[in-house]
Amino acid sequence: MSVSRAIGWDLTGLPRIVRGEGSYLIDATGKRYLDGSGGPAAFSIGHAHHEVNAAISAQLSQVACGYRYLFTSEPLEQLTELILRNCGEDFGHLVYCASGSEAVEGAMKVALQYWNARGQPGKCRFIARRRSYHGSTLGALSLSGFAERREPFARSLLDVSFVSAANTYRPLPDAAGDALVPLLAAELDACIQSVGPANVAAFVFEPVVGAAGGVVPAPPGYAQAMRSVCDRHGVLLIADEVMCGSGRCGTWSAMEHEGVVPDIIAVAKGLAGGYIPLGATVFRRELGEEIMRAHGSILTGHTYSGHTAACAAGLAVQRIIERDALLARVRTRGAQLQADIRAALARHAEVGDVRGRGYFIGIELVRDRATKQPFPAERGLSNAISRNAFEDGLIIFPCAGNAGDGLGDAIIIAPPYNATDAELAELVEKLERAVARTLA
Repeated sequence: MSVSRAIGWDLTGLPRIVRGEGSYLIDATGKRYLDGSGGPAAFSIGHAHHEVNAAISAQLSQVACGYRYLFTSEPLEQLTELILRNCGEDFGHLVYCASGSEAVEGAMKVALQYWNARGQPGKCRFIARRRSYHGSTLGALSLSGFAERREPFARSLLDVSFVSAANTYRPLPDAAGDALVPLLAAELDACIQSVGPANVAAFVFEPVVGAAGGVVPAPPGYAQAMRSVCDRHGVLLIADEVMCGSGRCGTWSAMEHEGVVPDIIAVAKGLAGGYIPLGATVFRRELGEEIMRAHGSILTGHTYSGHTAACAAGLAVQRIIERDALLARVRTRGAQLQADIRAALARHAEVGDVRGRGYFIGIELVRDRATKQPFPAERGLSNAISRNAFEDGLIIFPCAGNAGDGLGDAIIIAPPYNATDAELAELVEKLERAVARTLA
């Protein structure tokens, strides 16, 4: 049996990776690739950072992992303090895991356990949004309004209600501008009432939609409006920050941009920067205290929750981000990077929108800029641009189907927070070259 068949995806033609150097990856032939998307927005401080590698090596030389029900550890305790501090004083509890899907799954289970602890076990339904993606486990996939990824598993997914996406570039009919947020708030209110407030556990959304939308920030005032609706009906608010959080938008929590405190936050990807898989479900103090009072422990987790070496990696990554003031750089330099991309692509009429926050930038391509008509799905435009960029030594992240019904093409740009100005200039140059080559 071939390796491709054994692992379930096609390795044909893929270069063999051998090492990383900061913002670059190098294959077995010596070819260098500038990581312009952090893989899928995961590699927050680049590759092979000597301090992170040293922290992991030092931990492995002592012990790789102490099982969570038998031991605590210094990396776990220090990382927990750092995460809770960065999330804000409202948060007092977290559960570790190894992926974003697990972090979202943990958020669902914390919400369900909280309502059970409150004597309301009937509050077990979730509401999410169309054109969203929350993960590959069955629970997280149930929340995902992503038909292409749901279809093979649809009969086994949870019964989740969906409301409209919040997209200012592609708003609901007759709901552009200031009319959009009130209409979306009214839609969520009506959905909760239809399901029954006594049955709804939580509303889940990405503050900035990633893979399902091609970087779509929530409209101004959206998070506040959703928070108000949820509070009115006694529904928890879950922010999925797996892709957009951990500093990617220039603040540690993406919800800081909104001035809104959610009840639960799912984080992963940039938390340990891809050095060792690590995620966490972080939740408000009162939720954890209610659960602990009723049940004595948070009833979710895995064998490797709080894995000692993974926590050491996450702690090293987060300390570097703090010490080197990288969030401030992402905030200020991110606006310039977005402007540089917009200027470089301005001559291409097919570039319909350039949007994002910090080092999380989306580029949407359309057949007609005036009507926003997408390209045919069979054109595979975003994947073609990604392939051409890769051949030229640039890694970007393609998205398809973001306009609905399998249509739409977008590209995600998400470089390491510590990428140099010269590397960002190279990114913009190679991106424009790939777009021009593909459109030609």
